[in-house]
Amino acid sequence: MPDQVHVAVALEGAGWHPAAWRDDAARPRDLVSPAYWRDLLRTADDAGVLLATIEDALSFTGRFEQEPQPGRARGRLDAVLIASFAGPLTRRIGLVPTVTTTHTEPFHVATGTQTLDFASRGRAGVRLVAGASPAEAANFGRGRTVLSSLPASGRVEDSPEALAAFREADEFAEVLERLWDSWQDDAIIRDIESGRFVDADRIHPASFEGEFVSVAGASIVPRSPQGRPVVTALAHQTVPFRFAAARADIVFTTPATADGLGAIRAELDAAGGVPRVFADLLVLVEDTRAAARDALARLDDLAGEPLASDARIVAGTADDIVDEIRALAVAGADGVRLRPARLPRDLHRIADDVVPRLRSAGALADDDGSAVTLRDRLGLPRPADRRVRAEEAA
Repeated sequence: MPDQVHVAVALEGAGWHPAAWRDDAARPRDLVSPAYWRDLLRTADDAGVLLATIEDALSFTGRFEQEPQPGRARGRLDAVLIASFAGPLTRRIGLVPTVTTTHTEPFHVATGTQTLDFASRGRAGVRLVAGASPAEAANFGRGRTVLSSLPASGRVEDSPEALAAFREADEFAEVLERLWDSWQDDAIIRDIESGRFVDADRIHPASFEGEFVSVAGASIVPRSPQGRPVVTALAHQTVPFRFAAARADIVFTTPATADGLGAIRAELDAAGGVPRVFADLLVLVEDTRAAARDALARLDDLAGEPLASDARIVAGTADDIVDEIRALAVAGADGVRLRPARLPRDLHRIADDVVPRLRSAGALADDDGSAVTLRDRLGLPRPADRRVRAEEAA
């Protein structure tokens, strides 16, 4: 059997190119309509895409955008609410909203993602983003970790602000786990005779006091279908790798080449390992390479500058995208997360051309349809809550 991979998509507004909203097939009037997101997620779901991440931010500007740049689409819907809306409207796709760990309260995120897990019947996840920009901090007006940019070295470990952001993210993830585990699986007893709906002895306080976060009580939501929603994070270097190894089920990463993925996996393993590693590609798909180059050049002209990304940019045919994905599979990727340059155009090309080619080549890590939850489809076990694990260890 050839090396097989899962396919995920990353959904961002009108697409990952800043000028994507000006594409002929774009729907700029619909970007903040529920129907737009329903259509995108159903397209990916019908194609058999494993999961979709939904981008989010807490400011009008981009995360490291010092001043608003002209000619860009602005405004967005809340990612957790988009995912919850789409839960009952989709069938199998994992729904993974992005959450900023600074300013956002872990209690709200825990209950929101648990609710999403119930609404989607076990298909919830969350993508944790560490730190906040000055614009995001200004919107909240309280002193928390501000990350305006990385230092000249580009290394997180050389920035006290970035290190603090990842300490805060680690506490945030710890509290999520405690809240998700605060109800035991059998806490709801529904004993009509005694009039007891829940067994209070099976509901436990989170009881966490840290440098950045303190939480006393239990979640208001019972333990959800997956036990815990799937945690994901994007990581490029040592400190984020350590965070992902400690807290994430999936790490998204951006190797410059397929060969570079081996070094990334080695560093992740040294940090403690992550169950699943997905490589990111930013893709623009046309019938010919020349047409793809022309389409990208046109968008670059409209934006006033060439497209730049932390992920490798691949503008070409569906076969070119498939070749890139298969090379990453051979290099050891468990999956790929495709960032469509234009929405909905490139998502349709992924659904109609890329995924079917991978499936026919035997390179798509698919299943027979019996797997229900996102954890099941990933081959990840349903985690026991921390009390059960503590009892087993004793």
